[in-house]
Amino acid sequence: MTRTVDYSALLFPVTRAEITAFKTELKASSRSRWVIAMLPTVFGGIVLALFTLVLFIVISRFAFQAVTVVAEDPTPGAIGALVFGGIVAVIPFVIIALLWRALFGGKSWERWLRLTRFAAANGFAFTPQVANPELAGAIFSQGHAREAINRLTASTGRHLEIGNYRYKTGSGKEERTHDWGYLAMHLDRTLPHMVLDSRANNGLFGGSNLPAAFSKNQVLSLEGDFDEYFTLYCPREYERDALYVFTPDLMALLIDNAAPFDVEIVDDWMFVYSARPFLSVDPAVYQRLFRIVDTVGEKTLSQSDRYVDDRIGEFAPNLVAPEGRRLKRGSSVGIVLVIIVIVAVVVLPQLIGAIGFGG
Repeated sequence: MTRTVDYSALLFPVTRAEITAFKTELKASSRSRWVIAMLPTVFGGIVLALFTLVLFIVISRFAFQAVTVVAEDPTPGAIGALVFGGIVAVIPFVIIALLWRALFGGKSWERWLRLTRFAAANGFAFTPQVANPELAGAIFSQGHAREAINRLTASTGRHLEIGNYRYKTGSGKEERTHDWGYLAMHLDRTLPHMVLDSRANNGLFGGSNLPAAFSKNQVLSLEGDFDEYFTLYCPREYERDALYVFTPDLMALLIDNAAPFDVEIVDDWMFVYSARPFLSVDPAVYQRLFRIVDTVGEKTLSQSDRYVDDRIGEFAPNLVAPEGRRLKRGSSVGIVLVIIVIVAVVVLPQLIGAIGFGG
């Protein structure tokens, strides 16, 4: 499949006047999704303004006291301390100015303008922010405050979307933000749940970076050197079904085009996950993702277009039996290591001490 993509909106310069006109047009049209997308920026601006005011009051008070002291005792040491204090006092305001520029300097609006034009030129719709996107993949059921960011969705034809995804886990001081890049492509057939865990993005001790861990007795080894690039999980007793989909030619396409990414097939969706969010105005990102769609995606479609789960048969040709719809979860390597460390550091010394005391 040959795809023609117009990248000019991501490459050509954008003037300040164009950004201003874009902001004015959106505000006039009262498009709520843009207002919602700006709420974090507005909230950040309010907090920063209050902090600036408090800092100004505090520094002004100290400056007044310092000037009074120097006026009463104008020694070289006191004057030098006053000058040094003045220089130090300027630093927080420089940092605040940089933060103001980052929040309201137009970069977000410029990015949104570019993506809006890029989407319009290539048959997509652009949305800056979508709360709780209804997608079935492993990363989309984690944590809270879930949102898709800078999402491009195909306007016609097969559902295809590209974007970044963010969610939070924990609360208070333990709260942590998780950012991903993702590609979602709708398939024609409902398939068993299968995950290709890329080895290229695994963490310490080879642990998966995916937020969901799957039972190791569902790992299926494939021929050639495929296992050096991916770990394939499929439901037990669905090994033959997985081999029906993941033929040698599809395996080769995955290695050539998607080796750094995790891939998940669930229901009638194929997801591609990046452990880092996509640079949303980088043409090279979209070139690679569209290449994955046109190679891996198209081959997955053609390879699975006649798939039938034998456990159900031709009476329900586009369904998968309950045992094949979801992989069984397991424990992550990280959790196992934490348990081992706790046992080694806390439990084991106490046990040895108890045994020694008893002897």
